[in-house]
Amino acid sequence: MSEIKKHQHGGDVYRYKGCIDFSANLNPLGTPQRVVQAVAESANKVADYPDVRCEALREASAAYEGVGPSMLYFGNGAAEVIFSLCLALKPKKALIPAPTFAEYEQALSSVDCQVVHEYLKEEEGFQVREDFIRAIEREQPQMVFLCNPNNPTGVLTSADVLKEILTACEKAGSLLVLDECFNDFIQEREQYTMKAHLADHPSLFILKAFTKRYAIAGIRLGYGISADAKLLEKMEQVTQPWNVSSLAQAAGVAALGEEDYVNEGRRLIWKEREYLREELSRLGYKLYDSRANYIFFYSERPLWEDCKNRGVLIRDCSNYPGLGQGYYRIAVRTHEENQKLIQVLNNIQKGE
Repeated sequence: MSEIKKHQHGGDVYRYKGCIDFSANLNPLGTPQRVVQAVAESANKVADYPDVRCEALREASAAYEGVGPSMLYFGNGAAEVIFSLCLALKPKKALIPAPTFAEYEQALSSVDCQVVHEYLKEEEGFQVREDFIRAIEREQPQMVFLCNPNNPTGVLTSADVLKEILTACEKAGSLLVLDECFNDFIQEREQYTMKAHLADHPSLFILKAFTKRYAIAGIRLGYGISADAKLLEKMEQVTQPWNVSSLAQAAGVAALGEEDYVNEGRRLIWKEREYLREELSRLGYKLYDSRANYIFFYSERPLWEDCKNRGVLIRDCSNYPGLGQGYYRIAVRTHEENQKLIQVLNNIQKGE
């Protein structure tokens, strides 16, 4: 039976209107105006079906990622890519770390797959280490999911360990699904991406998304990268045609031209992440080594309700397998918004 306690995510701004949303991890600069304009202009063509081959988006994405266009699979968000992947392969057994992104287990469970958790140790900072490699060797799963940096912890798996995991997966006959959706926000992203290994390792599948990088969560656009042409063909067979709308395709093409915006967002995140870490540490919270555009921490005092009542949404992580009460995740936002969060946490501690 699934250990997912509740189908719950961050970003529920519809139920909690008027709050600053620190529960969803998006580029704090907001959606680029040229992307908004591209979506508006594409609305003039909504009478036509979208390009079923996503050709303009495919060419632009291939150039951005430095891969062949035929290696790309597009979906209605990275979540759909995950579900299509599981439906195409229908694995009998899969291995995932805990805690990690909930959609892996949900998608695997939808095809009646046995999900094995390898619990990451709090005393080791929730790092993925040799225990995970031994679990692959022991369990011999058909599929292994790994998020780097991990969600919700933001903790990075080292490049050396990633290579060892890939080798273990190949020996076990496992497909390694490596989620790099938050790779864009780490400071040494080229050292951690496994894209260079794709061509020689068809057992590697990389997940990416436009959602976080360009703050377009409402558009729903994600993609996978693989050198296994047969696998991508199977995924196409189980996915409905026209799954990527013309609006999403236009948004993606426009977004890929926003290099200055991405770099500015990265610099802002790195600066503000340090500000938040210093302030949270000053307030006495236990911090973990979060390297993405969010911070994972522990509080002995319950925070979610008090924050919400003061106009701030944070992510309560207690519903993640492998975590309990007291674990929270906050997005890195603009300095003014981050100051508001710290003020709220200060007031909670003072009982104000």
